[in-house]
Amino acid sequence: MHLANLRDLFLIDPNIIFFNHGSFGACPRPVFEVYQDWQRELERQPVEFLGRRFGALMEEARGVLAAFLGTGQENLFYTTNATTALNIVARSLPLGPGDEILSNNHEYGALDQTWEFVCSKRGCRYVRPTISLPIRSAEEVIETIWQGVSERTRVLFISHITSPTGLIFPIAPLIRRARERGILTVIDGAHAPGQVPLDLEALGADFYAGNCHKWLMSPKGAAFLYARPEVQPLLEPLVVSWRNMSLSASPFIAANEFQGTRDIAAYLSVPAAIQFRKDYNWDNVQEYCYELLVYARREILKILGLPAICPEDPEWICQMAAHLLPPGDGAALKTRLYEEYGIEIPVQEMGAQQFLRISIQGYNTRAEVDTLLRALGRLIPEYTTC
Repeated sequence: MHLANLRDLFLIDPNIIFFNHGSFGACPRPVFEVYQDWQRELERQPVEFLGRRFGALMEEARGVLAAFLGTGQENLFYTTNATTALNIVARSLPLGPGDEILSNNHEYGALDQTWEFVCSKRGCRYVRPTISLPIRSAEEVIETIWQGVSERTRVLFISHITSPTGLIFPIAPLIRRARERGILTVIDGAHAPGQVPLDLEALGADFYAGNCHKWLMSPKGAAFLYARPEVQPLLEPLVVSWRNMSLSASPFIAANEFQGTRDIAAYLSVPAAIQFRKDYNWDNVQEYCYELLVYARREILKILGLPAICPEDPEWICQMAAHLLPPGDGAALKTRLYEEYGIEIPVQEMGAQQFLRISIQGYNTRAEVDTLLRALGRLIPEYTTC
């Protein structure tokens, strides 16, 4: 299928220009149909589905996802979202008074709150060195974060791709350094699966949480938590319920996978999302997306008159990029783009800074980007206060 026809495969409102795939994703129609088929199958015989088939169904779905991520199915389980997965980790780790969790100022706000909550209960410290913009090199990021390490550092928490700034962080060298120092690594990969290649075994993180419903394009409510075998015993189930009694389920899977009655159709649809990528040569689609993102980024920067926050390089950006906005009312800009032009695009905040973050997926077109550019050309002069 030609790229121009990909929009027809998605359920997005045709009256909306959707540049916010990064927030909640968008599920292709063929995958959504598989999802609905699973839901109907559940309703036809709920006891058979959840009472007798649960273990085998989940093992098969885990196996397909694990192969895509470069690990074994015994090393991960499904959760509803990456935030839930990371809460499991944060609440499980044996942290005490004076211990430190090292992070940075580019992290997702909900997870900042998670770690602050844990620290308030345990007497820990959440350490967040500032990674200044613009970024010039991976070494600069690595050293800025590593300068926050102390003898009390127990955990390194970092995003693979940041939410407010859309940056691909150089996590592999940091993971290696942390392992050498005996520091546990917890990676927020919410935006990574389906956007950048992943080999979890080679990466070597202790814990890695990722969403399937964003760039992997599964139905909403599908994510995963990976843990290296050596650290799996550290995790405590967020919900204590009946165990997955499948004979093939490891203690790690058995304790965490079954959480009472719930709709598991989104999990079971992840293999269909992975197959969709194969069927439509998604590597080629991503090349198109990157080229369109670069075009959009260059033109947006001209309109804003501000420097890029990182180099123009696939080392730093893939299908999502953020642009620093001048001082002004970001919420009003976002509202006007939506109400006057039908453009769904987020304005992100990080401290006192605001960013216009654009996501490019296979259903986006050059004509849509040009509409955004015309809108910004008109609205930015009215928006700024400087």
